[in-house]
Amino acid sequence: MEPAWFESVSRRAGRKTASAAAVGRQTLAEACTATLLRSQSKLLELQKPDGYWCGDLLADTTLESDYILLQLWLHPPQDSGWAPPSHERIRKAAQSILRRQLPDGGFNIYPSGPADVSASIKAYTALKLSGVDPDSEAMQRARDCILRLGGLQAANSYVKINLSLFGLFPRQHVPTIPAELVLLPGGVLYEMSSWTRAIVVPLSIVQARGGTRPVPSGFDLKEIEAPGKSFRIPRRHKLSFLFYGIDRGLKIWHGRGNEKVKAVAIRAAEKWMLDHTRYCDGLGAIYPSMMYLVMALDALGYPADHPDFIEAVEHFDALMCDRQDEFFFQPCFSPVWDTAYAAFALGEMGQGPPDRLRQAADWLIAREVRRKGDWSVKRPDLEPSGWAFEFANEHYPDIDDTAMVLLALMHASASDPAAQQRCESRAIHWLFGMQSKDGGWAAFDVDNDWQLLNKVPFADHNAMLDPTCPDITGRVLEALCRRGYTVEHPGIRRAVDYLLKSQETNGSWYGRWGVDYIYGTFLALRGLKHANAPDTEEAVHKAARWLAAVQNPDGGWGESCASYAENHFVAAPSTPSQTAWAILGLIAAGETHHDGLRRGIEYLVETQRPDGTWAEELATGTGFPNVFYLQYTLYRNYFPVLALSLARKALRASSRPAAPATRWAVS
Repeated sequence: MEPAWFESVSRRAGRKTASAAAVGRQTLAEACTATLLRSQSKLLELQKPDGYWCGDLLADTTLESDYILLQLWLHPPQDSGWAPPSHERIRKAAQSILRRQLPDGGFNIYPSGPADVSASIKAYTALKLSGVDPDSEAMQRARDCILRLGGLQAANSYVKINLSLFGLFPRQHVPTIPAELVLLPGGVLYEMSSWTRAIVVPLSIVQARGGTRPVPSGFDLKEIEAPGKSFRIPRRHKLSFLFYGIDRGLKIWHGRGNEKVKAVAIRAAEKWMLDHTRYCDGLGAIYPSMMYLVMALDALGYPADHPDFIEAVEHFDALMCDRQDEFFFQPCFSPVWDTAYAAFALGEMGQGPPDRLRQAADWLIAREVRRKGDWSVKRPDLEPSGWAFEFANEHYPDIDDTAMVLLALMHASASDPAAQQRCESRAIHWLFGMQSKDGGWAAFDVDNDWQLLNKVPFADHNAMLDPTCPDITGRVLEALCRRGYTVEHPGIRRAVDYLLKSQETNGSWYGRWGVDYIYGTFLALRGLKHANAPDTEEAVHKAARWLAAVQNPDGGWGESCASYAENHFVAAPSTPSQTAWAILGLIAAGETHHDGLRRGIEYLVETQRPDGTWAEELATGTGFPNVFYLQYTLYRNYFPVLALSLARKALRASSRPAAPATRWAVS
């Protein structure tokens, strides 16, 4: 007789359940395949003829608001009024701002977020300058909202500085940024984050040489000043008295100091600024520093036909998107990042056309950074390599992009294999050389963690430093370990220890460059998986439990930018990118049988649109936590491809049923 005839009823039922589960996994794998084929076709359609990908990078209204203020700087009003040659673009910028006004009258810094006082003040000022009637319903609502949030006095330092340049905020009550920063001994400037130094150097020139620019006759912001509230710089900590004493001294120096000494500092700042515009698409290749560069050159007296001024304006204007019924600015371009992720996703799918991936590899290899940038101040003997985020930004290759490109090149063979091998070898060496002393990796610099700088009066933009973070460390760990490095290597061991020490008590990891704990957790888990260290099992299980606990009822995952303000996870409606991150995290944790994984896969399969894409309205990228957030328009496409590719592999490999219960349970 067949042995199965003697099975107990419960055992036979279990075997049938296991068989049904296997069929279910196979069916789901087939659904993944159909979904992937549609998304692959769309992703390949989005590849540019030169071989790269670059989606729009969307932000908030502050970019359009700043544009209008920049036009006032470049084209002062005449006796007849303000009629700048860019008036049509100003009109479009104002319309773009108004379209995003919230019901309460304010303007937010991320979709579905609350009104932000600084963004609202910028928007109100820009709209009033553009000619929107202050008595209109939209402006009245904006004014009321600003006053509810604390009025003009509640703006952050950079808004106050910008307004003070036009006499719209008292100059004596804004932080002074001295040009002498570039002359300070000990490399103080390089203890600031790369983006901060690229902003403060031109801004110091603007403050020192720009004077107070005129505004249209009768224009002011008195109506949004909070009655009875001080204009003084708020004292945020115990060291405020020291820094504000220094600030008072700088203001005295600015007015009465030795002109020859001040001129030396201005020229040094000018040289630094211009040197950093070489081999890149604008200073820092990011909106704020590019804007201040234009203003600084104008303040220094560069005529409109000077080559450096023309180039600065062209690079800035290139960030503008003027398309029929939409007008907006991008904070920068993201081609290296988008190309690396798109190529990696197609490669992990296993069906990326070799010729298309070869195009991507050739494009990426041609953009390897071969010149020393700011990072070399602390690593002078390290051979240059790495990739920047943008088309050209050779002073600032970043660690995150470099790791991502190395992952992409695992699947993409360039036309010159020998050149690719040399390029990859240099990049790996550079990554190890850029590891910080705590074992982690930051974005652009090494050991950029001088906390005292967070106390200076203009540090309220929450971006003075570039500390190590779990998300980048996890990605670098994966990139290096997939190249054959193991936990036996001291750099890998230190990185694993860093991740174990930086795990939150609830099992998650903080995400600095993506929103927020879901992002940090999925990348930390992928790094730990590939490091395969024997002492990480408990941390991995704890993280998997956390991911399961924050899954939405619809099967997806979503997290709000408010997580940064609250310092803990804040749920949001499910998004394709964050759902993909959670799926990738669970797979990395080995939870391929967990029901939450199945529901997450089903969410992505069921929400795909007929054209092979997904809809995503929320911001899932981070610029500066609590200050600036990003919508990467390709995240909704390549992250689901990556997640479903790995999910399909896991489903096909799962020929045996799950254990009666998972290793952990979520109540």
